[in-house]
Amino acid sequence: MNQNNSTVKTEQDNSEVKTGQNNSRGQNNTKVEIDTFQRPVLSLRISITNRCNIKCFYCHHDGAIPQEYEMTPLEIERIAKIAKNLGIKKIRLSGGEPLVRKDIVNIVARISALGFKDVSLTTNGTLLEEYSQPLKDAGLNRVNVSFDTLNPETYRFITKSNYLERVKKGIKKAVEIGLYPVKVNMVVMRDLNHQEVWDMFQFCKENGTILQIIELLKTESCPDTDFFDEHHYDISIIEEKLMEKATNIKTRPFMQDRKKYFVDDGEIEVVRPMDNTKFCKNCTRLRITPDGKLKPCLLRNDNLVDLIEPIRQNYSDEELKKLFLEAIANREPYYSECGREDPKVLR
Repeated sequence: MNQNNSTVKTEQDNSEVKTGQNNSRGQNNTKVEIDTFQRPVLSLRISITNRCNIKCFYCHHDGAIPQEYEMTPLEIERIAKIAKNLGIKKIRLSGGEPLVRKDIVNIVARISALGFKDVSLTTNGTLLEEYSQPLKDAGLNRVNVSFDTLNPETYRFITKSNYLERVKKGIKKAVEIGLYPVKVNMVVMRDLNHQEVWDMFQFCKENGTILQIIELLKTESCPDTDFFDEHHYDISIIEEKLMEKATNIKTRPFMQDRKKYFVDDGEIEVVRPMDNTKFCKNCTRLRITPDGKLKPCLLRNDNLVDLIEPIRQNYSDEELKKLFLEAIANREPYYSECGREDPKVLR
């Protein structure tokens, strides 16, 4: 480490919701649910489609489903209502690519009207220039843009498309109209873009966004282990450099203990789920797959709880709440020291 480390300030980021507190935009004093490993369930990520307009080769899909069977805006709204009544504070919409849905503004408006603390969306950015203002008007708070490279050739290789400039315009538009914060999600891959991290950081600084560098993830939905083995990059190497350069470091206790590094008037956040006991120990998120199943863990598919079929069979809200509670009871750290004597893979 260089001398700059003597002035580094390390602190806990307390901007996240704390259990028992009412931090939602609406009046919500509902008790937060706690799983059997004493982790609060604070956020819900809803994958509203499996469709996408680009073809990133590392993308892992949960629950492929034809368009005509996708969850409707009313069904998504009902799921969000149940979640809110269980104390969930934040909703994130994702895909696939959520902006390929023509009813996306309607979906955001319905969820936003329920009074969550935060409503956000993850997108590949190709349609963001068009949708930024309508989404903000509908109540969207912020957006994450998946954007791995500034190099046109690398972008074409990763996405099988030529939308790089369109994505850059979308990012700038989102910042311009006041979605905040805008985060750029960069999956770091060896021999593809791992040398571009600092160029992307410069782009983010110049455009008022936050860079999130993300470890390439191998899941049960991504069977191509050869690709993972070839391109997985240990981002702890980047973290070591960030430790040297940072003037301030914050820990996000309700977001898997992620570290935020403040460098040269910019901000970089590191997302490292693989073999990371802290990632699991501090996970506060539940997920919904595109085919309407509750997914308790990002890294596994063997403990899903079907939600959409009971909704379509006219189950009551109380019955649906029990399905949520079943999924919460199924939450078990994939890598963990959380409630275990020895850290290991829990399978």
